[in-house]
Amino acid sequence: MKSLFNEVTKNEIIDRINNLSYKDQAKWGKMNVSQMLFHCQYLLKIALQEDNLDLRPNIFAILFFKKSLYNDRPWRKNLPTHSKLKVMYPKVFETEKRSLLSLIETIYHKKEDPWGKHPIFGKFSSEQWGKLQYKHLDHHLRQFGK
Repeated sequence: MKSLFNEVTKNEIIDRINNLSYKDQAKWGKMNVSQMLFHCQYLLKIALQEDNLDLRPNIFAILFFKKSLYNDRPWRKNLPTHSKLKVMYPKVFETEKRSLLSLIETIYHKKEDPWGKHPIFGKFSSEQWGKLQYKHLDHHLRQFGK
């Protein structure tokens, strides 16, 4: 499984983001590309403990979904999004792209630091956080054909 903490993988994700255009259309889901770029920032901010969005632990999610967050299988299309992670308002493509790229660099350089708990899923190792971050970004980049 790829990890955002691997330099080659991080650079691959950055290249894929840089290949996005504000004109790109989603292959599935309800977000436009600018909203997706904003949405992808949530998980990075949660990992960096910059925002927990007032999410609560969920034993069902921990028992039945947590391992799928960092295993080798890609997530399926149209997975439900937690209501607090949905982006309902217009966003500015270039602004969100710059913010997301900055957060990716920040989290890449933090890769060895101790990590806090995910507000829903609890404790992740550094390896699990890196895989989760990659998997989330990959899922949404595939959503827009990148």
